[in-house]
Amino acid sequence: MKIRNKGFTLIEIVIVMVILGILAVVAVPKFIDLTSNAKISASQASLGAIRSVLAVEYANNAATGTASFPASLTAANFANNTLPVNKLSGRSGIGTVASGSEPAGTATDATNGFWYVASGANAGRCGAYSDGTANTANW
Repeated sequence: MKIRNKGFTLIEIVIVMVILGILAVVAVPKFIDLTSNAKISASQASLGAIRSVLAVEYANNAATGTASFPASLTAANFANNTLPVNKLSGRSGIGTVASGSEPAGTATDATNGFWYVASGANAGRCGAYSDGTANTANW
């Protein structure tokens, strides 16, 4: 009586490893690209929340007789008392900048995730700081 060993041959294992290697080479760059797109989308959504708060604050000020944007935005301005987070930079502060000196599309900031113009010709304009690679100029 002959005993048969059942299992995989070395050739079969090597072929499976080659197929898995090819799949990894194709899938990893796509996954990295999806991660970057998700961070951009989340930052754009946070910027939308800031724009909404600016519009509400402006309307509140206009209703009381002074149509102006607030001098600053704090967590108290947001529904959940939490500042939105810029997923690109990982920061949540909202800093004010002077009208006409808005940051460039790839500008970074050490403390703030977002910026807005409180007064002047471009009052109410706001944007997101970048991680240094993504261009946020057209958001």
